Amino acid sequence: MHRLLVALLAALDAAVSAIVGWAAVLAPLTLMWVFAFGGLADWSALWPSTVRIWQLGNFVPLGLTLDGEFLVQTGLPEEAGSFVLSLAPLAFGVLIAAFAARSGRRALRSGKWATGVAAGTVATALAALIANVTSGNPVASVDAWRAILMPTLVYAVPMLIGAVTGAWSEGDDGIVDRIHDAADRLPAGWREFPALMVRGGGMALAGVVGFAALAIATAVPLRGGSVIALYETTQVDLTGALLLTLAQFAYLPTMIGWAMAWMAGPGFAFGAGTGVTPAATQLGVLPGVPLLGLIPEQGSPLLLLSVLAPVVAGAIAGWGIRIAFRAEARAERVDHEPTVPRAVLAVGIAVIAGAGAALIAALTSGSLGPGRLAVTGPDAGAIALAVGLEVLVGAAILLLAPRSYERRLGEWVRGDEDDEPRADENSGDRRDIAASLD
Repeated sequence: MHRLLVALLAALDAAVSAIVGWAAVLAPLTLMWVFAFGGLADWSALWPSTVRIWQLGNFVPLGLTLDGEFLVQTGLPEEAGSFVLSLAPLAFGVLIAAFAARSGRRALRSGKWATGVAAGTVATALAALIANVTSGNPVASVDAWRAILMPTLVYAVPMLIGAVTGAWSEGDDGIVDRIHDAADRLPAGWREFPALMVRGGGMALAGVVGFAALAIATAVPLRGGSVIALYETTQVDLTGALLLTLAQFAYLPTMIGWAMAWMAGPGFAFGAGTGVTPAATQLGVLPGVPLLGLIPEQGSPLLLLSVLAPVVAGAIAGWGIRIAFRAEARAERVDHEPTVPRAVLAVGIAVIAGAGAALIAALTSGSLGPGRLAVTGPDAGAIALAVGLEVLVGAAILLLAPRSYERRLGEWVRGDEDDEPRADENSGDRRDIAASLD
């Protein structure tokens, strides 16, 4: 495909991503305006609000300045008149990243993935620039360089990752193929090492996030009464309840990140001097947001068993990589599985999983309001250490287990009974009996 056409298609993808993001915010805001004020929507107010929410979803901190009269009417203290809001609704970032990674794959199939990534990056930066210039707002302000840089990175980095990972598996006749060829020249046992390490780390991290999502799903029926009570205290009509629910769905991936931190052990904070961990919960007064009703009111020593979830995720990753490692050894006609590469693989899987968990913790942390609410979310360093060590334990058990033990475990999981050797032994016994009778 011609390079110019690739660039145009990638730029179109980036433009569509930005437009869809704006529309996802603008549509509910317009409905709220129409039903709340009973008139035509005011574009001069809706567009700046739309852009600021979109920017927050792209990890751009907002500086909020509230009017003094508003503070008096609502009974808020004077220090609440100016604060930073930086805790992003992670659903925006997740959807944009998925769309960008898909665009990167399409650029790879065109044969000019570097051109596509560059065009998508430039188009996103241009869209962010236009949005920021046209959205002057006295209430919510942003730093211009962050308003352009952060949305660009949120789109460009996943697009690059999607293109490079696709090129590693499918080939690109370029730099990725040369790196792959260099890896193929490594000694047996190390040849597929980079790919196995990344795959195992991704499997472990996906397992940890999956267990966190399961914990949130389990908390919904268990803590549903608290959620309903908080909905009732808001005293909003049907339209307000629907809009509030949509806003909470935007923060649902953020809650999953907090659940991951909770399962790992260190937990998360919801305000300065607070902490939510499996062992104990120490919280102050929470905002009346229904989704916060899912936060456990107290801890328990039994809940510390939740740290087994990352261990199990690491074990599943180790088992899958052990199978792939054995297949590679058989393809190389190697009768044994070297211990040192397997040990390094376990460490590499743990490092990648820990780094991914630290990234999730960083993305789900920030400021949610004035005063003590300026400290919200998990600590990235503590989460990286906890998840890394727990995944290492699980991965090492399966990767370094003796082959006989690992074979028995695989047969138990598959439900194999090893019937053939028993049949041979029984037939031999029958032949011996028949010979003695003769």
